[in-house]
Amino acid sequence: MLALLLIAPLQVQAETDPELRRLLREAMEDSSSFPDRFAAQVWLTDMAARLGKQVADPSERLHILRRAHFEATRVELPPEMVLAVIDIESAFDAYAVSVAGAQGLMQVMPFWLEEIGRPDDRLVDIDTNLRMGCTILKYYYDMENGDWIRALGRYNGSLGSRRYPEKVLNRLRTRWFKS
Repeated sequence: MLALLLIAPLQVQAETDPELRRLLREAMEDSSSFPDRFAAQVWLTDMAARLGKQVADPSERLHILRRAHFEATRVELPPEMVLAVIDIESAFDAYAVSVAGAQGLMQVMPFWLEEIGRPDDRLVDIDTNLRMGCTILKYYYDMENGDWIRALGRYNGSLGSRRYPEKVLNRLRTRWFKS
């Protein structure tokens, strides 16, 4: 219940934010993020091993990793940070639904589909979820002038609390940081 109370004020602000609405519309209209085949193979092999058994199906695992890398790179976010957010938000369950109603890998709130005029899109679709989630995260990162603690707090609806941002940053350091 506390999570719902923390998220509710942010949702009202986000729903009325025309700049974020514009960015999401553009992102959903936009159709390889790796510099070359070797770089792709190295990153995907490394990250697939780190993802391990969380996503049992190898083809789904590679699809998530390719799309996460593509969408993160598209908006100039570190792909490993996006993986850390997904890990904390949904544990890589594309069908996850939170108590607040957020859906998919990056736990995007469904009101965004109406806000951008795409009510028939599905947030459990990996491509749609990653495109919207990365766009939203980048918007908050820019809004907070590169401060990950505040950007992650906004993303989660817990701005002012360090608990969620520190969970994500810890997961980034311990599991996803490219070494």
